[in-house]
Amino acid sequence: MSTDLPDSSLPTFSDEDERFMRRALQLAGHARDAENEVPVGALLVLNGDIIGLGWNRNITLNDPTAHAEIQALRAAGEKVGNYRLTGATLYVTLEPCAMCSMAMVHARVARVVYGATDPKTGAAGSVFDTLISERHNHRIQVDAGLLAEESSTMLREFFRSRR
Repeated sequence: MSTDLPDSSLPTFSDEDERFMRRALQLAGHARDAENEVPVGALLVLNGDIIGLGWNRNITLNDPTAHAEIQALRAAGEKVGNYRLTGATLYVTLEPCAMCSMAMVHARVARVVYGATDPKTGAAGSVFDTLISERHNHRIQVDAGLLAEESSTMLREFFRSRR
């Protein structure tokens, strides 16, 4: 949950990117406040429209796959009537894990924008390079570090309060 990204690796984000990431942070806050879940929020955007929302629900649903990204992907698939989400961008407050990254590859998501890095299980460049691996038939553009400090702070405070 670090924000240690070299300045040269930071992409330029648009106002729209920031607006969607702020919405993801609101969803993370909902996970924390309404369901006492690890505060991670995600949303999928296609052609400027939000097509899927998600927040961590592992504890609430007794489901190890109920990560924010998976919840957003499921909602988006239902909304568009297809498991392929070609051209979509996923915004998430924490770097995706290997499970979520592979789900995005299978869904053909075009781009992932995340906030805080996850130095333990991150699969978007920190620990694994799952999203850009040439071994897969689809690669995803990864833009890291948007509102990373806000994302990291929310996670750090959540875990501190549980100790």
